[in-house]
Amino acid sequence: MTAASEQVVLLDPAGAPIGAMDKAAVHTADTPLHLAFSCYGFDSGRRMLLTRRSLHKRTWPGVWTNTACGHPAPGEPGEDAVRRRLRTELGVEPVSLRLALPGFRYRAIAADGIVENEVCPVYVAELTGDPSPASDEVMDWHWVDPSAFARSIEEAPYLVSPWSVLQMRELAAGGFLPGVTPSARQR
Repeated sequence: MTAASEQVVLLDPAGAPIGAMDKAAVHTADTPLHLAFSCYGFDSGRRMLLTRRSLHKRTWPGVWTNTACGHPAPGEPGEDAVRRRLRTELGVEPVSLRLALPGFRYRAIAADGIVENEVCPVYVAELTGDPSPASDEVMDWHWVDPSAFARSIEEAPYLVSPWSVLQMRELAAGGFLPGVTPSARQR
């Protein structure tokens, strides 16, 4: 499925599906509320896989972010969409996958005026082996200590995607990050 033919599920203000739109047309200065997902992958050593978005990405190109994110197709279960995206974006299959933040929602405006406006459930996955990313999706990746990444977000949140900053805080508060405790600012 190419980005030009990929459909994004549009949502009403309560988060109920109301239709679909071509992904290539949905992200603008007036992006409608739509369904997405984020995934944070960990290896058996409890390291977290961070990725740097390709310069070809429509939103936040070149920015460091979570392991993978994307949009479920109309009628596609969230877990299936996460598995599909991990496979196509990074060439990995999760050993396990669980929903961590089912109600995460955010809106962010990039420097170029493009808006993200998503209901974005957040998943955590166990991964084995290093990724083999698609170059049009990911330009770099690193396994990192989640607590070091959490500290870097507190010190320099502008270096990371806005959704990852918010999600990391909520994941830490919910106990989903190995070795990370919520900062005083998060409590």
